[in-house]
Order: sequence, then structure tokens, then C-alpha cells
Amino acid sequence: MESEGRPRRARTGKRFRPAGRLLRGLMRIAAVVVLLPLVLTLLYIPSFVHPVSTLMLGDLATLRGYERRWVPLEAMGDNVVHAVMMSEDGQFCSHPGIDFGELKAVIDEALSGERTRGASTIPMQTVKNLFLWPGRSFIRKALEAPLAVYLDIVMPKRRIMEIYLNIAEWGPGIYGAEAAARHYFGQSARDLSRRQAALLAVTLPNPYERNPARPSAGLRRIASVIEARARRAGGYVGCLG
Repeated sequence: MESEGRPRRARTGKRFRPAGRLLRGLMRIAAVVVLLPLVLTLLYIPSFVHPVSTLMLGDLATLRGYERRWVPLEAMGDNVVHAVMMSEDGQFCSHPGIDFGELKAVIDEALSGERTRGASTIPMQTVKNLFLWPGRSFIRKALEAPLAVYLDIVMPKRRIMEIYLNIAEWGPGIYGAEAAARHYFGQSARDLSRRQAALLAVTLPNPYERNPARPSAGLRRIASVIEARARRAGGYVGCLG
């Protein structure tokens, strides 16, 4: 006869199984989120692959559509390529995906209470456009930095620039230098003058409020600086040769 005083064993296993399955499911999703950009980066290395950005996918999902004409880097001409590099990331050829000198300057400005400037490199902007989301976020920046270093390790600089110039947003539904050149100036990116290329380049930080075809006085001043830098780019663009 079984003793009535013996304590019953608590049956807790089944109670926690749903929570365990949920946790395992979340871990699988997190693994996919982390691994997908790493795998896609490798798939994007061949020149015949024409990646799209998350913003372009968003435009398709909301049925807005977009305008983009993929053009190989050699078919863009030097003017727009050099202007964008000197405007967005002058040390593109020499840094490993992150410009640590520029990053240190931004941190120093923040610690001193000054208004900080952007420190995003072209690899950082490329991985943001390909895999992440727009807007300012510490979480996004934390993901963006290691992905940019990884991109710079596995992908040639020339290919990074080619992808960036074909997915960068130049206005609502306008992606890539070729579509932007035709939209704003009515001609191919290859045929842009140095001045037009500089105006296009300085539009990138704020394409919704800046119009290269109708530039403000301030935008024209900035474009003059970038035009002069692009004219003297020299060794700064050596990795694109």
C-alpha cells in the first residue's frame, strides 16, 4: 500500500514546453537575421548580380514602385564616381570599412557637447541600404559597423562602390546614379559635367529636401567645394582603377 505521506512529484515539464519552443523559435529567427546578410554579401560579389535595397523592396511592397537603371561602374564616368567619393567618404580607399579617425572626431564632439556630424562610410551606408533600415538608431549602428567591416574584407572596393552608386536613394522612388542623372539633368551619368556630378553628390545626405537641378545658394557652395576636391582626387580614388 502506497504511503499517503509521500510527496507527489511536480509535473512542470509540460508547463514550460511552449515557452521553450518559443525561445528556440526566436533564437532561430535571430540566427537567420544575423547570417542572412553574411550569406547575401557573398552572393552579391559577382558583377552580374544587381542587388536591391530594403527601401526599394519597401517601395515594391507598398505598390509605389521605383526607378533604377543598373550601370557598371566603368560606364558611369569618373565625374560622378569621384564626386560621390569625395563628398561621402574621402578615405574610402584606405579605411577598413570604418573611418576610425572620423569616428574618433565624432565621439570627441559628442563628449564636448558639440553638435556631431555623420561618420558613416560608404561601406556602412551600403550595408544599411542592403540589409538594415533608415533612421538614427544605436541598434542599427551596432549592426552596421561589423557588417561594414565584413563587407570591406570579402568584397573588392570597386564592387562596393558600384553597388552603392546603384542603390543609393536620390529622391522618392529614384535609386542609383544613372536614374538620378536622367531624372534631374536629362542625361546619362557618364555625360554629367563636374558641376552636375558635384550637385548630385551633395544631394545624397538629404535627397528629400535637396534638389540638384534647383540648388539653393548653400547647396551650390557645398557643391563647389566637392567639385574642387573631385578635381584633385588623385590617389584618393586609386582603389577604383
